Amino acid sequence: THWKHGGIVGVFGYGGGVIGRYCDQPGMFPGVEHFHTMRVNQPAGKYYTTDYLRQLTKLWDMRGSGMTNMHGATGDIILLGTTTPQLEEVFWELTHNLDQDLGGSGSNLRTPADCLGSSRCEYACYDTNALCHFLTNEYQDELHRPAFPYKFKFKLDGCPNGCVASIARSDMSFIGTWKDNIKIDQDAVNKYIENDAAYPANAGAHKGRDWGPFDIQKEVINLCPTGCMKMDGKELKIDNPNCNRCMHCINVMPR
Repeated sequence: THWKHGGIVGVFGYGGGVIGRYCDQPGMFPGVEHFHTMRVNQPAGKYYTTDYLRQLTKLWDMRGSGMTNMHGATGDIILLGTTTPQLEEVFWELTHNLDQDLGGSGSNLRTPADCLGSSRCEYACYDTNALCHFLTNEYQDELHRPAFPYKFKFKLDGCPNGCVASIARSDMSFIGTWKDNIKIDQDAVNKYIENDAAYPANAGAHKGRDWGPFDIQKEVINLCPTGCMKMDGKELKIDNPNCNRCMHCINVMPR
């Protein structure tokens, strides 16, 4: 089978959202003579109710192959495999009964995608869900009607940890950071250095194996990408103008 991006097959009024896939030997494989993919625009933060997911999978079991990808690299819900006559049927159900729209495909703006942001994460430096929702609504025409020479992607990370990998996976990445200097709780830093059980490195993420005592020089200071950190006696010092806010030290010592 092979892809046919852009305009070969779709729903009325849209140039994107459907990726045609056709079999080169339909006589031998009639079940996949056409096996189109539909991209469904995910909500900001990818929040769903179980009721919605049940309705969506029931629809796709009836109108398509039943196979899905939650979510593709573009960010959409990927519905894998249906025939041309079913495209309008699925589109009608999505827009009229599920309050959902198709996402982007082809040479257009792809569906904006974001991390959970401040809705769930204390590290988020801005409201990724609000910006993702705004961009999706603002650029509806660019999402649904390809007008670019090539695809274009927005992706939104609430902090430099980059859970959406916006730099690697988009053309325009939004990465939240902070304006002021890093605030250091020197007492907490020394608790980490002393290997206090209440202050596990990496918030205990690597427990279950004996990694030896925590070494701030080896595990934090030497791994600082700009070398802006040092210990001065029992005080951790950061040269803030040279800090690129990678958040490694915060991840290792979150307290």
